[in-house]
Amino acid sequence: MNDKAIALNLDATRRDLLIAAGAAFAVAALPNRASAASQSTETKKGKSIMSFIKTEDGTEIFYKDWGARDAQPIVFHHGWPLSADDWDNQMMYFLDKGFRVIAHDRRGHGRSTQTYTGNEMDTYAADVAELAEKLDLKNAIHVGHSTGGGEVAHYVARAKPGRVAKAVLIGAVPPIMVKSEKNPGGLPIEVFDSFRAALVANRAQFFLDVPAGPFYGYNREGAKPSQGVIENWWRQGMMGGAKAHYDCIKAFSETDFTEDLKRIEVPVLIMHGDDDQIVPYADSAPLSAKLLKNGTLKTYKGLPHGLCTTHPEIINPDLLDFIKS
Repeated sequence: MNDKAIALNLDATRRDLLIAAGAAFAVAALPNRASAASQSTETKKGKSIMSFIKTEDGTEIFYKDWGARDAQPIVFHHGWPLSADDWDNQMMYFLDKGFRVIAHDRRGHGRSTQTYTGNEMDTYAADVAELAEKLDLKNAIHVGHSTGGGEVAHYVARAKPGRVAKAVLIGAVPPIMVKSEKNPGGLPIEVFDSFRAALVANRAQFFLDVPAGPFYGYNREGAKPSQGVIENWWRQGMMGGAKAHYDCIKAFSETDFTEDLKRIEVPVLIMHGDDDQIVPYADSAPLSAKLLKNGTLKTYKGLPHGLCTTHPEIINPDLLDFIKS
C-alpha cells in the first residue's frame, strides 16, 4: 500500500471514529422522555422547573412550574397558536409576588405532542384536569387569554370542588365567536375559513402577518411595533403542529361556552381591550359578564388583543388586585 493510500485509510478511520463518538454523545444527551412524562425536572431544593405529564391517550403535555409548593397556584392558559412562553412576563411578575406559577403548552402546541386527534375543547379541558390532578392544585387561580380563556371556562365549569378559587378571562373567546342566528353579532364563518386557508397555504408567513398586524394592534396609526415581540410570536407558533393549529381554529371559533359560563360559581374577572381586532369586544366580554353568576368586567380603552404583552404594567397590577381581593 503506498503512502497516499495509507493516508486516505487513516483519514477514513478517523472520520468513522468521530462519527461514532458523535452518535454516542448525541444518544447520551437525549432526554429520557419516558421518565420526563411522569417525573419533574428537579432543582437541588426539590422544586420542579419544567416537565411533562402523559395523559390517558398518551399525549405528553409540557408545563412549567415555578415557586414554592405551598404557595397559592396561578395557572396560565395561552392563546392560539402560542405556548406557555407567552406568559413569561406574568409568570416572572407573580413569582416575585410569592405565588406558585404554572403554564402548560396545550396539546399540539409548543413542546407538547403534535396530536392528530383531541384538538377540541373537551379534550383541552380534560388535559388541564389531569395536570391539576397530577400537581394536586388546590385553591388555584386560572388565567386564560383568547383561546386559553375558552379553555379556562370549559375547565372551571367542570373542575372538582376545591381545585379553583377564581378565574380570569383576558381577550377571551367566550361566549362564542362565530356568527349564527343565535349570535348575530359574531364573525362570519368565512373569516375563520380564511384563517384555515392561510395556514395551509403558508403557515410561516401567516404567523408573521398576524402579530405584525392586528394581534398587537401594530397596524394602528402611531403604533410602535416590536420586532422581538413579532418574532417571538412566530417562534412559538412554528413550534406547534399545523394539524393541531388547523383544528384549533374550529375549537376557538365554534365552541359555545354559554352553559359553561352559567355553571361557574367562583369569582371571574373579564379583562378586554375595546380595540381588540381578533376577538371583537362587543360580542365577547360584555356578553360573558352577563352570563356569569359572579363576574366583573374591566374594559381597557384602546388596548389590543395581545394586551398582556403590550401593556403588562397595566394588566399585571390589575390581576394582582383581583387575586388578592
